[in-house]
Amino acid sequence: MKNIFKLLAIISTLFLFTACSSKNPPLKTVQKVDLEKYLGTWYEIARYEHFFEKDCKNVSANYSMMDEETIKVINRCTKITTNEKKEALGRAYATDTTNSKLKVSFFRPFYGDYWVLMLDEKYEYAVVGTPSREYLWILARNSKLDEKIKNEILQKLPTLGFDTSKLIWTIQE
Repeated sequence: MKNIFKLLAIISTLFLFTACSSKNPPLKTVQKVDLEKYLGTWYEIARYEHFFEKDCKNVSANYSMMDEETIKVINRCTKITTNEKKEALGRAYATDTTNSKLKVSFFRPFYGDYWVLMLDEKYEYAVVGTPSREYLWILARNSKLDEKIKNEILQKLPTLGFDTSKLIWTIQE
């Protein structure tokens, strides 16, 4: 039974990460990401719901370099219903020299897109999504995001083809 669940999870992840959408124009990323500045801890402010973060609060991601090309990813959350702490280990790599388009995997050999769509010049907040528009995250260096910045992000997202009504606002305690 456990193996069936793992197989279904892998198949679901593969399907979700490879889903394509032809109704949206090509998705533009930021021009350049300085990985050294991007590394460290980011707090999830909002996300599109998906099975691997269902029932999560206090969500954070930590990025550090494993080697010259590979980024270590540690995602953490606390389950809302049980207060159980969860952790997922992954890895990522940039697909070009801009470092704005990455591939991330928590279920190797399957990798999904991680595109940096908006990034504060001081690296205080970021918006990350996928070209299929299936996944979206609003991240910040602090567990709370200034309302003015939040509203600016919400105004821009529809121009990128993202439906803001699908956002789940993360509980950060």
